[in-house]
Amino acid sequence: MAGFGDILKLMSHAKELQANAAKLKEELPQLEFSSSTANGGVSVTVGGDFTVRKIVIAPEMLGDKEFLEKELTDALNSAFGSARTAMQERMKDVTGSLGIDLPAF
Repeated sequence: MAGFGDILKLMSHAKELQANAAKLKEELPQLEFSSSTANGGVSVTVGGDFTVRKIVIAPEMLGDKEFLEKELTDALNSAFGSARTAMQERMKDVTGSLGIDLPAF
């Protein structure tokens, strides 16, 4: 059976987790992640809240619709992957002291 000290320690960790999670929730929309295709024809920026913020397409990319679609898809997937990785790392920072492994985004 857990002692009173253990219960107080657990409550303290829970408050810490709650405060850190609230801070993270405020920070996420402010974060931005950018990616460009290898040829630089498409650049995208996404937010930490998984919204598309900006898409830049080089004029020479406008002639080949299928290639442009592939490049745009690749750039978006790369930027969202960066955002997902950063979020997972930040969640580890938030929950690390408690030994809680929250599911990935």
